[in-house]
Amino acid sequence: MAATTYTGTGASLAVANTVNGVNFQPDFVWVKGRSGATDHALYDSVRGTTKDLVSNATSAETTQATGLTAFGSTGFTVGALAKMNTSAATYVGWQWKAGGTAVSNTAGSITSSVSANTTAGFSVVTFTGTAANATVGHGLGASPSMVITKVRDAAGYAWTVGHTSMGWGNYIYLNTTAAQGTASNRWQNTAPSSTVISVGADGAVNGSGLSMVAYCFAPVAGYSAFGSYVGNGSSDGSFIYTGMRPRFIMLKRTDTSGTDWVLFDSSRDPENVVDQYLAANLSDAEGVYANDKVDFLSNGFKQRGTASGQNASGGTYIYMAFAENPFKYANAR
Repeated sequence: MAATTYTGTGASLAVANTVNGVNFQPDFVWVKGRSGATDHALYDSVRGTTKDLVSNATSAETTQATGLTAFGSTGFTVGALAKMNTSAATYVGWQWKAGGTAVSNTAGSITSSVSANTTAGFSVVTFTGTAANATVGHGLGASPSMVITKVRDAAGYAWTVGHTSMGWGNYIYLNTTAAQGTASNRWQNTAPSSTVISVGADGAVNGSGLSMVAYCFAPVAGYSAFGSYVGNGSSDGSFIYTGMRPRFIMLKRTDTSGTDWVLFDSSRDPENVVDQYLAANLSDAEGVYANDKVDFLSNGFKQRGTASGQNASGGTYIYMAFAENPFKYANAR
């Protein structure tokens, strides 16, 4: 997984990633403008280049001829689309490697197309919904701890997230500040297995005849972690053990509404404290706020702010985290 910062040129631009001296070809690229208010831009190799989704909205997938135009062996290439490549504007591109070209997966009751990286515990899955309880193969050979789904070809459907720490009778929306909700028609009250995720009849996860995408994440020791914690409301805040120093974390308060999906990474903030604030549910430019900050440590992260969105006393939070230097060779900064 890479978090790559770059400056736009307004013309075709190749963005190279480097992780511990090695480049890789990503299968999922999530770009956000830092210096200006812009929509998020999410692309993956299964849906294909130029196919744009927006995490801060319920809009359908659009084709952006000048958006992400190539998944390359050393990163990705963007055209002149303003939200990804305005001259002199600054951006961050979060990137994950799945399994390259998708293959057909018949493990579930719905046949899916899957690009899976079993070593890294990440897959991109597309399928057509049925509006009836169903299972969908994810290709990981391990049970996902987090699943993010989106309808591609119709507007008005929320980004729906399942997370092991909430339990699979619950869900939460990526594009809003809402608290978690409870319903059996998202995940059928059924945790993902090593082969399939279970989807209910709700249109946002399995709409009849609708094209769906699901991003599935399974934990890998020393590389990724998915869990929950309770805030303490102090600048000497909660410590969250992940077993590695994070490169990237995303977290959300689940027990009450009104809080953002907070995104931090070590490329935008190479030294502690980490406080360059972006939110998955907002188009806002990057900001620094007195009470929104964390320390990235050798074996986890520690809250250093008191904001309700990440460390309210008694607040419940979920997170996803990926390693700076995978497989237990990390040091604190």
